[in-house]
Amino acid sequence: MDLSFSAEDLEFQHEVRTFLVENLPADVKDRSDRGLHITREHMILWQKKLAAKGWIAPNWPEEHGGPGWSLTKKFIYNSEYALSGAPGVSPFGVSMVGPVIYTFGSDEQKAKYLPDILNTDALWCQGYSEPGSGSDLASLKTRAVRDGDDYVINGQKIWTSWAHLADMMFCLVRTNTEVKNQEGISFVLIPMDSPGITVRPIIGIDLEHSLNEVFFDDVRVPIANRVGEEDKGWTYAKFLLGNERNLVARVARSKYQLTRLIEIAGKEVAYGGRLLDDPDFKRKIAKLEVDLMALEYSELRYLSQDMAGRKLTAEPSMLKIKGAEIAQTLKGLLVEALGVYGTPYETDEETGARNDGPIGPDHAHGNQADNLYQRAATIYGGSNEVQRNIVAKMMLGL
Repeated sequence: MDLSFSAEDLEFQHEVRTFLVENLPADVKDRSDRGLHITREHMILWQKKLAAKGWIAPNWPEEHGGPGWSLTKKFIYNSEYALSGAPGVSPFGVSMVGPVIYTFGSDEQKAKYLPDILNTDALWCQGYSEPGSGSDLASLKTRAVRDGDDYVINGQKIWTSWAHLADMMFCLVRTNTEVKNQEGISFVLIPMDSPGITVRPIIGIDLEHSLNEVFFDDVRVPIANRVGEEDKGWTYAKFLLGNERNLVARVARSKYQLTRLIEIAGKEVAYGGRLLDDPDFKRKIAKLEVDLMALEYSELRYLSQDMAGRKLTAEPSMLKIKGAEIAQTLKGLLVEALGVYGTPYETDEETGARNDGPIGPDHAHGNQADNLYQRAATIYGGSNEVQRNIVAKMMLGL
């Protein structure tokens, strides 16, 4: 495995770094550093900057609006992007439903939806999980019945991130109850302003509103909004979930946050000296660095295999498992580093209403909320327990 970049790659790396330094708004970066949820306004502002540069969808093929980069350039871009401190691009449009549409959708669907995804003119959410159908996704019950040229949809989705901000939902619905679960699911695209849709907030343990319940009561959706064949939606769902699990390894993002953790530990005092000099805390950081380095080399190894044309199987699940665990450990150590100031936290709304600034040092604000939010990292995208089953079956033959 050759880890050196060519002169052309290094020139591209410099271009990416320069663009991010010159274009990333300071207030957007600040929220991202603190682990605070990006606002809809900030999301649209930042993503339109990326779209104007042609860099909003690095993994898309050139014929659908992607930059046409090699795998190496994609890796460089994704790494530099995360190391800049920029917030992640909302994944539901660009990384999830977009590839499903350009791979399996009709020409009409590609023309209608792909430009809006690239330009952030429509925000998307994901209608997968249901009460009782989370990790066992194929057991979903939301029903879609044909009525003329429409499906009539009834049911409920849950844990739907950003549904209250979304314009569109890509949704798994049951179109056939006479076959085994995986064979009776279809993949449909639903406007969120459709009559009969009700969105109710779920307030997480971080006290913020990012999650929702979504109810469908006789919601009519044109059959033309179905992607691919009826009852074949499980195939498209698995394709999408493979992309999602690749995203949550987030090696470069964790490297950026590790650097920030070390900086904060260098400012905090413990036992009469810097926390960073405390042997026990240094040991915890060293273990995290080793785990992150191992994950990075695993990611590079899989990238090398992909470039050589070898089909990956359960490797994304392995990246997801360790990436999620590292993300949780990082946030836990950051709160530990903050000591007493890592315990209290306020919601965004409460902080904005204060006139005396955040409690404790400025770098403490937002970190406890994000630590609590990251408890879900080992659940979303398929729980780590399910990912271990996938690895055991597909790689170990168990």
